[in-house]
Amino acid sequence: MDQAALEPGQARSKSVWRRLLPLGILLAGLAAFFALGLHRVLTFDALREHRSELASFVARNGFLAVCLAVLAYAAAVALSLPIASLMTPVCGFLFGIVWGSVLSILGATLGAVLVFLAARSAFAALFRARAGGALQRLEEGFRRDAFNYLLFLRLVPVFPFWLVNVVPALFGMRLGPYALATAIGIIPGAIVYASVGAGLGTVLDRGEQPDWGLIAQPHILLPILGLAVLALVPVVYKRWKARKAGG
Repeated sequence: MDQAALEPGQARSKSVWRRLLPLGILLAGLAAFFALGLHRVLTFDALREHRSELASFVARNGFLAVCLAVLAYAAAVALSLPIASLMTPVCGFLFGIVWGSVLSILGATLGAVLVFLAARSAFAALFRARAGGALQRLEEGFRRDAFNYLLFLRLVPVFPFWLVNVVPALFGMRLGPYALATAIGIIPGAIVYASVGAGLGTVLDRGEQPDWGLIAQPHILLPILGLAVLALVPVVYKRWKARKAGG
């Protein structure tokens, strides 16, 4: 068979593998997490048992501990690990409310960016090729106001975090606005859960469980919902102005 005839097919095959590689790395990491039994080790009970050692490590190795916390958080988000929900309270416990919030925002944003890039590499082209007219119109609308839509979804997590990481990549959102909207949108939740984590020492001393539902209390939830509504105001105004001009 002519070698030249094989080259286009080989090039396409390499291109496919190159696109799927980031996704494959994330899936391999997730499989390794469960295969090593880490889901049975990295738990709230483990934090209760080893909190003194963790606090001592942070006190002795400040900068290293900060780097490890951000990388661990990013890995938990990127791999959609079941421990991701514990990461912000743990950061609050180890670093306090302010630094715990900052490190949580950095780690969560980095992890979300990794998922975004993997999804964009693996599926974005296929999604656009297969999308029908309705999906294409939805994509166009999302791209026009992607920042505001994503900010709303980050502030009000009505969909799973991993899904919100993937959809903007499929709809062609640019990386810069995606990362910025993600970082801003998770600030309120990070502060709330870091504050819960900052009080974990007292809670653990009493042998109690922390109140993970704190964010659902009206005095906390309502201001966050207000911010979410404000995020959509520019979109609504733009639509109203366009309709008025067209009418």
